[in-house]
Amino acid sequence: MTQIIGLTGGIATGKSTVSAMLAAAGLPIVDADKIAWQVEGPGQPTTAKLAAHFGPKTLLADGSLNRKWLGQQVFHDADKLAALTKITRMPIQQAMFTAIVAAGANRPAAVVLDVPLLYEGGWDHICDQVIVVAAPEPVVLTRLMARNGLSEADARARMMSQLPLAEKVQRADVVIDNGENVDKTRTAVLKWLKTMIN
Repeated sequence: MTQIIGLTGGIATGKSTVSAMLAAAGLPIVDADKIAWQVEGPGQPTTAKLAAHFGPKTLLADGSLNRKWLGQQVFHDADKLAALTKITRMPIQQAMFTAIVAAGANRPAAVVLDVPLLYEGGWDHICDQVIVVAAPEPVVLTRLMARNGLSEADARARMMSQLPLAEKVQRADVVIDNGENVDKTRTAVLKWLKTMIN
C-alpha cells in the first residue's frame, strides 16, 4: 500500500536537498511550490484575483506575479499574508490532490508531499509520516540572506511568518538534520529509506 510522506522544514533548512535525494531514490514528489507557480502563473484565475486584491504592482509586464514585491508586502503584514493565503489556498489544494492521485497511480512505496507550510496548511492530517528537515537558526539565517538577497530584517520576517521550526521538529515523525554537510544529510535519508523498504 502506498504511503503518503509529508516533507517539510523551516525556510532555508534544506528541504529541497532532501526532496531531491528522495526523488533520486525513485519516490514520486508532489512539490507544493511548483504547483503554486503553475496555479499562480500568467493568465491564471488565481493570479488575476491576487492582482485585483493587491493592485497593479502585483504583476510584471509579462503577466507573471511580481513575487519579490508581493513577498515584501505580505511578510511584514499578517493581514496581507492572510489575504494572500485565502486567495491561493483552495486552488493550490485542488491541484495538489490531483497531483497526489497521479503520483500514486503506479502504486509506489510512497508519495512524498514536499510542502513548506505542511503543518500550517493541515497537510499532516493526510500523511502516514512527516519528515522535518532542520538546521540551526544562524545557519538558516545566513542561507536565506544569501539565497534570496535579503536583509537580515527581511530574512527574519520570512522566518517568523512560519510555524517555529522547534514546533515542527516536536511534531515530526522523523527529523533530518541538514545543518552540517550534505553527506551527513544523505546518510540520514538513506537510513530512513531502508525503513520504507523493510
